[in-house]
Amino acid sequence: MLKSHNENTSIEVFSVVKIVEDVFSQGFVEVHENDTISSCLSRFKELPPVLAVLDSKGRYKGVISRRWITRSSFASSGTKVKTLTRPAPDVTLHDSLGKVAKLMIESEIRQLPVYSGEKLLGFVTDEDVIHGSLMEQWGNTRVEEIMTKKPFVMEEDESVGAIVSLFKSEGISHVPIVRYGKLVGIVSIIDIVRNVFQPKKRQMVGEIVGKKVPVLNMPAKGIMVKPVITVLPETKLREAAEQMRKFDVSCLVVAEKGRPVGIMTKRDFLEPLAQMEKPVRRLMVQFSVKDVEIDDIQRGFIMGDFESFTSRYGETLESGTLFVYMKTHGTNFKGDQLIHCRLQFRTRKGSFFSSSEGWGVEQTFRLALDRLEGQIVKSTELAQDREFAKDYLRRRFPLT
Repeated sequence: MLKSHNENTSIEVFSVVKIVEDVFSQGFVEVHENDTISSCLSRFKELPPVLAVLDSKGRYKGVISRRWITRSSFASSGTKVKTLTRPAPDVTLHDSLGKVAKLMIESEIRQLPVYSGEKLLGFVTDEDVIHGSLMEQWGNTRVEEIMTKKPFVMEEDESVGAIVSLFKSEGISHVPIVRYGKLVGIVSIIDIVRNVFQPKKRQMVGEIVGKKVPVLNMPAKGIMVKPVITVLPETKLREAAEQMRKFDVSCLVVAEKGRPVGIMTKRDFLEPLAQMEKPVRRLMVQFSVKDVEIDDIQRGFIMGDFESFTSRYGETLESGTLFVYMKTHGTNFKGDQLIHCRLQFRTRKGSFFSSSEGWGVEQTFRLALDRLEGQIVKSTELAQDREFAKDYLRRRFPLT
């Protein structure tokens, strides 16, 4: 019997003021990409459950975590670290926990390197982010506000193969096991890996071993974990996270009267945090050309000018798109193209227009962009901003 979750719950959003510097773990352990997996297992100690992977020249290449090794179906004695190494997005000391949560969800990597300039300082984990966030007001939120409601469940006599199919089709990693609707156990993707993909005897070093049919036919109750760590819908998030840490589990079942009504994973903690992060506003550019030849070098110059323009006005204009229209009016006796360039800049603060004509792509675009900048500086939104005005005058009329 399967039950699914199709319900979304809106929650009151609290701000989270902590940053990476407040929660990350300083220091890290190194491992070389050509080491074997078995040789690096002993290096997972009190530091975050992740190692920094270096190449033969000592350059940072990515990360490897204890969890990936546990889930791997490779023989640890012959498989090299680089086989399981993943590149991870890096963060800085001053990044918000909301931004870190967003990166973790997008990359599906829960341990991110923390940098100061080019120096690797340590790692921040999903547990660091969750714990740090729950120390704020958000930790008083009730579990029922963010849990996955009406989770998939399976009867104890359903086969392990059916659970594997469910995990694949629904992209989930835990399923509560029930007997006549009452919670009796739980099966995770780790249980599947250990029982299905990691037989004790392997055929050869490094070989990925296929599914064992007898195990797939086994009932769920044959591999389920019990008893199940549960919380109530009214439990506070801070208390739920403490239960996860106390019992070293990555999932809690939310139960009422012995029946599962929800499920809580670390992702359920991270997703609301990621939603608290304000989206990065960007200025974009789109080209439309007719009979104008623009090579990669010229396009590079244009983008360079636009990036410089964006650095000056991106924060104030917040977001927008610059539409670049170019067409040719013929050539002169030297073969140079006479180009007409028209710019249309649509932003949250209004729309701006300019145009120019010239004999070269870069020069014509630059002139049109300069005129567009003049329109922006003169606009109602920026007319009273003295710093913008002074900066514009300094660039238009430099001292000689």
